[in-house]
Amino acid sequence: MFSKILIANRGEIALRIQRACREMGIKTVAVHSTADADAMHVRLADEAVCIGPPSSRDSYLNVAAILSAATITGAEAIHPGYGFLSENADFAETVEAHGLAFIGPTAEHIRTMGDKITAKTTMRALGVPLVPGSDGALADLNMARKVAEEIGYPVLIKAAAGGGGRGMKVAQTADDIEEAWSVARTEARAAFGNDEVYLEKYLDRPRHIELQIMADMHGNVVHFGERDCSLQRRHQKLLEEAGSPALEPAERDAIGATATAALTKLGYRNAGTLEFLYQDGQFCFIEMNTRLQVEHPVTEMVCDVDLVREQIRIAAGEPLGYTQSDIKVSGHAIECRINAENPETFVPNPGTIKVFHAPGGLGVRMDSAIYAGYRVPPYYDSMIAKLIVHAPTRAEAISRMQRALDECVVEGVQTVIPLHRKILADPSFQKGDYTIHWLENFVASQTPE
Repeated sequence: MFSKILIANRGEIALRIQRACREMGIKTVAVHSTADADAMHVRLADEAVCIGPPSSRDSYLNVAAILSAATITGAEAIHPGYGFLSENADFAETVEAHGLAFIGPTAEHIRTMGDKITAKTTMRALGVPLVPGSDGALADLNMARKVAEEIGYPVLIKAAAGGGGRGMKVAQTADDIEEAWSVARTEARAAFGNDEVYLEKYLDRPRHIELQIMADMHGNVVHFGERDCSLQRRHQKLLEEAGSPALEPAERDAIGATATAALTKLGYRNAGTLEFLYQDGQFCFIEMNTRLQVEHPVTEMVCDVDLVREQIRIAAGEPLGYTQSDIKVSGHAIECRINAENPETFVPNPGTIKVFHAPGGLGVRMDSAIYAGYRVPPYYDSMIAKLIVHAPTRAEAISRMQRALDECVVEGVQTVIPLHRKILADPSFQKGDYTIHWLENFVASQTPE
């Protein structure tokens, strides 16, 4: 087992990884920008190294500075968390070339799944169902028109190197295809430096279902059930559940068996999440995240497993030590992302936290690195906390989350807590009757004329 791990991230996820390391008796190294000098993950680490100015490009994305920090502190492994360099194949490759362990998948698998066209081609070959669409990148507009006519409108044109909803455009009819093609390529080029796009059928009422898997270096792969991440605004998740109110246990078992068989053939290692669109009883693979997910706590709550601990054990060469039949899903969990944003306009609202009180009680967990007096910097993602609850049933989990949100006090910056309260009180949400388009419509209905 490792004796010291460098955490190449910040905020709540850096603190989350620190907690797992401390329980395992592993020392931690925090890296930070000058803007994060007083951050909680810096205060609680065994060692801390400043790696640059506030800009992510000059600090948390500065590979040379991170590797230098690992070298001077004697770290044996690097955990990338999520975001930043977590899905950068070149970084994973460089880490291992320097004799350090990368706590995540191989560079080859990160690279394969990082290109959505290659990922879909790979998964199709492994027997995983896909959304109908082009077999690969679209050579030109004429090819886009041809494929769209074959599968039928509406269609979605997507960036091959995309993420976060960038480089995506819907064409409702043939009259829209040229503009969708042009806009998607322009956005893709600006965001990713790659204007390659592909096309797939646009599903009008799908749910976003993802499956958490873990694989060791000895050929063992298991899944930990599904998460329903359909509540999204502009393709950004806001609330997640485990399990999905739309799935029956038999459906979970079936897609889980398909996914684990595919990743066993692929020779995958460490944590990963397969994301699907689910409609009319059919699962369609859309992408794979080769890292820990923001919403991993809901899976931990229903399966009683520390996923970060498992990541570390696997990276150290240890076997899983359990089989699929040992994984039991119990109860229901919900996570609300608490962003420092205006709850109506979603404009980020950085500033100083004047008062902070975290809710507590049975089945309540809060993952956050904020404290009274902490200044939320304007340079990074606006998420400042994740509030997670677990209860025997979904109805009880909703009631528990409502109580926990009422207890949560954050003063000094605006947050989306008021929006979460409205979502949880809505009859459609309480019945589990929603799709990936539901939140956009809900937010629009709440906006004053």
